[in-house]
Amino acid sequence: MAAGVVAGFTGVAIGYLIGGIVAPASGPIAAVGESAIGLTPTSVREGVISAFGTHDKTVLLAGIYVVLAIYAAVVGAVSMRRLWYGMVGIAVFAAIGLAAALTRPDATAAWVLPTLAGSAAAALALALITRAVPAGVAAVQPARARRDVTGPPAKAPRDEPADVPWGVPADWPALPETARPRARHPDAAPDPGRRSFLVRSGAAGGAAVVAYLVGRQLTEHTSVSQAQASLRIPRPSRPAPPLPPGSNLDIPGLSSFITPNSSFYRVDTAIVLPEVPPATWQLRVHGMVSREITLNFDDLIHRQLIADYITLTCVSNPVNGPLVGNALWVGASVASLLREAGIKAGATQLLCTSVDGFTSGTPAQTVMDGRDALLAVAMNGTALPVAHGFPVRLVVPGLYGYVSACKWITDIEVTTYSAATAYWAQNGWDAQAPIKTESRIDVPNGNTQVKPGRTAVAGVAWAQHKGIAAVEVQVDNGPWQEATLAAVPDIDTWRQWVWYWDATPGTHLIQARATDNTGYTQTAAQVPSQPNAATGYPSVSVAVSSG
Repeated sequence: MAAGVVAGFTGVAIGYLIGGIVAPASGPIAAVGESAIGLTPTSVREGVISAFGTHDKTVLLAGIYVVLAIYAAVVGAVSMRRLWYGMVGIAVFAAIGLAAALTRPDATAAWVLPTLAGSAAAALALALITRAVPAGVAAVQPARARRDVTGPPAKAPRDEPADVPWGVPADWPALPETARPRARHPDAAPDPGRRSFLVRSGAAGGAAVVAYLVGRQLTEHTSVSQAQASLRIPRPSRPAPPLPPGSNLDIPGLSSFITPNSSFYRVDTAIVLPEVPPATWQLRVHGMVSREITLNFDDLIHRQLIADYITLTCVSNPVNGPLVGNALWVGASVASLLREAGIKAGATQLLCTSVDGFTSGTPAQTVMDGRDALLAVAMNGTALPVAHGFPVRLVVPGLYGYVSACKWITDIEVTTYSAATAYWAQNGWDAQAPIKTESRIDVPNGNTQVKPGRTAVAGVAWAQHKGIAAVEVQVDNGPWQEATLAAVPDIDTWRQWVWYWDATPGTHLIQARATDNTGYTQTAAQVPSQPNAATGYPSVSVAVSSG
């Protein structure tokens, strides 16, 4: 089994190394991981996201490595009987890796190289290691097999000589001297076969480690992080509205009005982050337009830029969940670009495509209704982080992220919903996905005991492009109490709220609900996230100490 695991690790490391040369996403593990996301049933995906949030990809990769390790161990075990059994196992691994790599939307012919090189390395390592397996390991089996030929001894001896294999009676017919494994004195030199096995396994493992480290260096060398950090975005032609006094309530544990980039949720289908240099980025606008437009990055940032605070929400966010955040975005108007291209009557959908092939379908009418739908190039005062779509992403307030926030965007096809279906709509999600009025309780969080007396119950509420008009809090199914709302710069952001509770000893259930500016109040009905977001009152169970 050890031979298979070492050979598998060697193959993965060599694949990672060649992937660093060709394209990080072309490595067999990355390709299989991204294919697995597309093939995983929606209910399973949602369960993983609900359980692990933004760590979903880490969990997926860990699962792939565990399955691969088990598979490699089985390949190693069968190789001890017949080496070609193991070679068949490696060929199956290669076929899966090739299929995963070549079916990626952005794949090229060169994407076969990491899997082919990794499989060849695994096969070579397995052959070298298995041929060095100590001969004495297999020699015991022929000795035991003689039992059927010679029959059992008339009388088993009390003690067996030291040079007879364990479990083989001493008076059985003797094996040829060359086939008889002998007991070894504790001070004797290591078996040459065992020494060769250890040396070859160590050499293969060491080569794998070196390959992994070199591959990591190559991947980091091709990273656009340096370009992202040094990029300077021109000052917006239309600055963001000033933050009014009281937009942050400064309550410990309450989410800040602006979510830091490092804390902003990330949910997408990319196992390996696309690395798109600004110098090579282009956006094509085509389809139901009077004239096709192609922009490069310099063209985009020298258009009139708009800055605005906009809250984004993931459709997979569970009730009271963390997959929502607010940021200051800077970008060019999508509506302005579409008017310049001459969007045609009858167009209903913008089919937006990422550099890695992901597609989102944005309602054309929503983008054109006057809200700040942006081709964003900056987030919270810096160029977009790579994990959040550098160099350009879509940001449209009022829609869930899977239809409004295409990262690493490179193509906008103006079309209709009947003519094209985007990635998540193919998986049963609502095609247009307007955001629902929701709220969340941040404090108390239910993990620590609360002292009796005046206690802040606080959180955030959102209804992008409608705005929050009120939030109410209920304790133990009692009357609803209106909370105090923080100030906001506009209707496209979340809103902090707080209500002060005279906490009494015992365990209490706290719930909240929000009402938007249209008069709609958040529903109590508990529904799952598919096909258009979970609903229900957020709640928290709070233990109040006796004193």
